[in-house]
Amino acid sequence: MFWPKLSPQKVKLRMFEALSKNANYRSEYILGIPGTHLDTEVFYDDAPFLKDAPFLSMFIANPNNIGCHTLEGEHEDIFKGSQEIELDLLRICAEEIFSAGKGQYDGYVASGGTEANIEALWIYRNYFVMENGARPEQIAVINSGDAHYSFPKACNLLSLKQIVIGVDNNTREMNIGELEQKIHAAIQDGIRYFIVVANLSTTLFGSVDDIDKITNVLNLFHLNYKLHVDASYGGFIYPFTNADSRYNFRNPNVSSITMDGHKMLQAPYGTGIFLVRKDMMANVSTKEASYINGGDFTLSGSRSGANAACVWMILHMHGSVAWSVKMNQLLNKTLAVCNALNDMGIEYYRNPFLNIIAIKSKFVSPALAKQFYLVPDSHHKPLWYKLVMMPQVKEGIVEQFLSQLGNDLLYKRLEK
Repeated sequence: MFWPKLSPQKVKLRMFEALSKNANYRSEYILGIPGTHLDTEVFYDDAPFLKDAPFLSMFIANPNNIGCHTLEGEHEDIFKGSQEIELDLLRICAEEIFSAGKGQYDGYVASGGTEANIEALWIYRNYFVMENGARPEQIAVINSGDAHYSFPKACNLLSLKQIVIGVDNNTREMNIGELEQKIHAAIQDGIRYFIVVANLSTTLFGSVDDIDKITNVLNLFHLNYKLHVDASYGGFIYPFTNADSRYNFRNPNVSSITMDGHKMLQAPYGTGIFLVRKDMMANVSTKEASYINGGDFTLSGSRSGANAACVWMILHMHGSVAWSVKMNQLLNKTLAVCNALNDMGIEYYRNPFLNIIAIKSKFVSPALAKQFYLVPDSHHKPLWYKLVMMPQVKEGIVEQFLSQLGNDLLYKRLEK
């Protein structure tokens, strides 16, 4: 895993080089494209600072990276430069971070993890229908009870049956016995094809499904399945903190992966990343998009080239070595909080390779949760509150939280 750290000057030059390869709405004879640079009444394109602001310059130029540019063949060449940036970003994510073979993947920068997760299920539903002659009612999605809400949303949109597997309340591990039972019941009910979701960090708990236990069961039943990894949260941290991760394309059971730049990377919203093994995108070709050179295979259609450029810039301003150091520093910060919770006798859940801590609600007052914006598992009757050790969280804030948490517990004990 290595990509270089570049100086701000080299990053800036690369961005402006990409912009120079794009068509220019201001200076070229562009009559047929229903797009434009941003409105100059609101976004000033001649501000002096823009010469030192490559992302803002890309944002104002407003390139559209519509289509899937990892596919062979022709593409819209009007935004060739920003497409090249997206391709290199996908290369880093697929090959460097998730160990894909060179060129053995497709993908694109999506609006977020939700879209990327829906894209995966859309691809596999169509794959089973077109390749195996499956009927929609013969296809089911399997995910844990801790999985993201994008999966029930996707099942609703795609008319797919959803099979939810319970988790242990303390360890957050998927109940493998229940998985076996529900697969057996699904087969008895006529399900023949399975789309399986494995969590590489759930949103609330930071829990990670045991991918080998899951696939051992799937393979024991000789199922026809595709496995999608939801690494929306964990994708930019877990591969850097767990050298033995099985969540990558070296694992032959993994079919696709979702990442999200707007979490650990501190990128703008709209920087989800979808990666899938080669030759799967054709299952969602929208043939009616005939006016797009190269066609369209994405859920969103038009996509901001500036967002892909932003993620590329962030990764190269750090480089892989410095990024690994940064993520492991977050683990140290998280471990320090866990040690303090242990000293206070507070019950919590935490995956050792991630920076999320979920505390049982009986230890946290609603007032404290509100003061520090802790997120509950349910706003109706919370059982857990989570805190996340993000880069912007300062030591003083953590100390204040722990101090008030300790005082609250002391008062409770005195009241007894």
